[in-house]
Parts: sequence; structure tokens; C-alpha cells
Amino acid sequence: MTAIAFPFVPLSGEAHALRREVRDFLAAERAANTFAPACDSWSDFSESFSKKLGARGWLGMTWPKAYGGHERSLIERWVATEEFLAAGAPVGAHWIADRQSGPQILRYGSEEQKRFFLPRIAQGECYFAIGMSEPDAGSDLSAVRARAEKISGGWRLTGRKVWTSWGHLAHWSIVFCRTSPLAEDRHAGFSQFMVDLSSPGVTIRPIVNLEGLHHFNEIYFDAVFVPDDRVLGNIGAGWAQLMSELAFERSGPERFLSTFPLLAAFAERAETENETVLGTLMAELFSLRQMSRSVAGRLMAGETPSAEAALVKDVGTRFEQRIQEAVRAGLPVASRTADGELQRHYARAVLRSPSFTLRGGTSEILRGVVARALGLR
Repeated sequence: MTAIAFPFVPLSGEAHALRREVRDFLAAERAANTFAPACDSWSDFSESFSKKLGARGWLGMTWPKAYGGHERSLIERWVATEEFLAAGAPVGAHWIADRQSGPQILRYGSEEQKRFFLPRIAQGECYFAIGMSEPDAGSDLSAVRARAEKISGGWRLTGRKVWTSWGHLAHWSIVFCRTSPLAEDRHAGFSQFMVDLSSPGVTIRPIVNLEGLHHFNEIYFDAVFVPDDRVLGNIGAGWAQLMSELAFERSGPERFLSTFPLLAAFAERAETENETVLGTLMAELFSLRQMSRSVAGRLMAGETPSAEAALVKDVGTRFEQRIQEAVRAGLPVASRTADGELQRHYARAVLRSPSFTLRGGTSEILRGVVARALGLR
């Protein structure tokens, strides 16, 4: 049995100072009407805002200076991310590149890949899309059908990926695909490739959501050539690499702060009879913050806390769904609709909350990861 552990990670003086600096910056941006706070703002795309963060050194924060980074701690990056999400800032443009693609390149990439990609990501000028899920293999990534075949000078990639947020605006995607025939070990034979989304043979088709907005896409790869120097890590090592990437994707503050603007608005307007449910939500939020920060500390130590990250994501996204339910039950319709800001946050949370327990891995898959770590399956 593998122990599941969330050791306490304290905040340093530098982290506290950074929090104040980021809050002051965000307050000034809101005062200048640069953005309107929104729930689920890590899916809101703004190149100009991402470039501002890059100019301030708040992208690629933990990476070596030799690659355009700033050599700050992962806990400091976690603090900055918390503030961006709590403020409802539009961080979607750089989100995937900074959160997981960059760290993957730093950990597994060649020297040329690090020097090419990382400084551009840190400047807020290079955006990535996730190339994992497929129409018939959502959270079961061992069932993906995209494949790459070795040819002279590189690889020929064929397949399709779905739910690729901002794939139509991203420059690159790290694509997870099969490079060897299916074996007894269904986790063997996978690799990762960095694919230029402007390459011949790449077709990006929009998926418009219930809000009438387009940020999801389905991406088709029709015999796309990927040069050898765009293989990420080692051929055949894709599954192990993917697991380390998912630890970054599943454990961050976005898994419990997507609807924080709604929770804050509810707290400001709550009546006495709402105090119990509000207190329960705040207590759970406090616990989730400690769990997420603990995973960040373990990642900083070079560990791969996959089960802990899965637990943060599972508990966190269900917590987010309960926030909009608490607002619906706690505030009359007339009160919600008469308050423009509250109604805007509530409407977005209602429309998007069903997806919270799907994106990043369904709850069932995540609980399987936790059960396996506990020796229960």
C-alpha cells in the first residue's frame, strides 16, 4: 500500500510579499477596466494580459533563468496562481503552457527544446493546447488511438484529439499517442510529441458550448509530419511522462477556485440563515488550499504525487459544484437577478459547473487512481 500524504507546507516571507504585490497589480488592472472578474477565468483568453504577466516575471516563475525563468519556488507560483483565480483574471492564453507544457519540457525536453520553447512561454508569447483525450477515450488515456509511425527524419502522426481548449489559438500541442502495437501492458508503447498546430495535415474544428462560446475544439491529424527533434522525452516512455504531467494538471488552485468570485459575492450578501452552509464551504476551502499547497510542495521536491493530485481534483471540483447550489438555495431568485454582478457569476457557474467533474479526469477515474494507491484495486 502506498501512503497518501499531505504534509504541511508553510508560506515563506517571499510568498507573502508576492501575494501583496500580485493583489496590488490586480486591483490596479481592475480599476483600469482591463478585465471584469469572472468565474472559471482560467478559460478566458487574453494575449495582452498574459504578456503583462510575462513582463512582470509571473510566468515560468520556477524555471531556471537560463531558460527565461525566474528561479522562484513552486509555492510562490502557487500563491500567484491563487490570486489570479480569486480575482477572476483572464489567464487562459498562457495557462496550459505555463502550468504543464513548460514543466514537461523542462523535465523531459532536450536542451534545444528548452531554449526554444521556455523563454517564449515565460514571456507570454507561446501557447499550448493539451493533446490527450479522444472522442472514444476520454479519461481512459490508455485507450487512445492516435498513433505515430517512424519515417525518415521523423514521425507520421494520425488521429484526433478532443476538448482541446483554445486549440484554434494555441501554437503547439503536446500530443500523447501510441508508437508501438498494443501489448499485454496497456500502459506501454506510448510517446509524446510537440506538434506545431500550423503544420500541414492539422485540421481544427470548433466545438461551441451551451453558452454559445467557442474555446473547445476537435483536432484532426492527417499524416502530420513531426520531426525527430520534436519528440518529447523518450519513445515508449509516454505513460510515465503523462502521469507526471497530470499531477500538475489536477492539483492546482483552479480545481477549487474556479467559482471563487461567486463564493465571495455570496459571502458578502449572505443572510444569517446562510451562515452554516457558508461556514461549511469556507472550512472545506481552507482544507483544499492546504492539500493543494502540499502537492505543490511535493512536486517542488521532485516527487510525483499522482494519487494526492487526483484527490485534490476530485474533492475540489465537487466543492465547486456545491457553491452554485448553495447560492441557488440560499438566495431568492429576485435577489440574484436584481444584483448584476452576482447574477453574472451565478449564470456562468451554473452553465460550466457540470464540466468541472469531467475536465482533467472524471471523478470515477480519479477515485480509481486513489483506490489503487490505497491497495484497494
